[in-house]
Amino acid sequence: MTALPATTRKKLGLVIDLDTCVGCHACATSCKEWNAGGYSGPLTDEDAYGADPHGAWLNRVHSYEVGEGAESRTVNFPRSCLHCETPACVTVCPTGASYKRAEDGIVLVNPDTCIGCKLCSWACPYGAREYDYTHGVMKKCTLCVDRIYNETLAPEDRQPACVRACPTGARHFGDLADAESAVSKLVADRGGFDLLPEMDYKPTNKYLPPRPRTFEAKAVGPVAESVPRPDGSAAERLFAWVDRVLST
Repeated sequence: MTALPATTRKKLGLVIDLDTCVGCHACATSCKEWNAGGYSGPLTDEDAYGADPHGAWLNRVHSYEVGEGAESRTVNFPRSCLHCETPACVTVCPTGASYKRAEDGIVLVNPDTCIGCKLCSWACPYGAREYDYTHGVMKKCTLCVDRIYNETLAPEDRQPACVRACPTGARHFGDLADAESAVSKLVADRGGFDLLPEMDYKPTNKYLPPRPRTFEAKAVGPVAESVPRPDGSAAERLFAWVDRVLST
């Protein structure tokens, strides 16, 4: 079985704001584009433009209706690998194909040594691993490791594709081992939480809870006061004639 590093110098991961995620799936599709071909281009899965497109998705978005009545709301919940500190998916791997990097804490799969036994997917409580039937290997979120260290990219592009594509800024990337990093401060300020903490896998990725909604009734003045009175002008007569013509 695969051993875990005793410590990791960094804990690179994502912080996802459930308050501002609108469920647009930009994160999922940008992840698909980058990881399918190694660049932002057409998908390379089976029958990508046909009647039955399919393949492994490394990032998915689920939507839930919570609350009742005026307090109800839709919560969009993105889900991908959480790059746990003690991932069961790594320790069950019989070939060492699934491993955790000591330098940054990212959990990866080596496709050259993966035998597709699916033990890692059974061990993962987050459903973050998917079997690629085309290549016969397991796949998962890599935090775009081939992107975040790519010095040929502009500095602002050296972050996961999902983070770069999010139109509402709901996804944040950084070092959660650094208490002074922007992501760590965001978690502290907003009460970021772990997914399924009772499992004790210590996920690196954190979620920010939705903010409570407040509804305040606004006073509305008499509508009549804001409507201009008829003045019999030529322009007014013209608009009245157009209105009659369009109404017949």
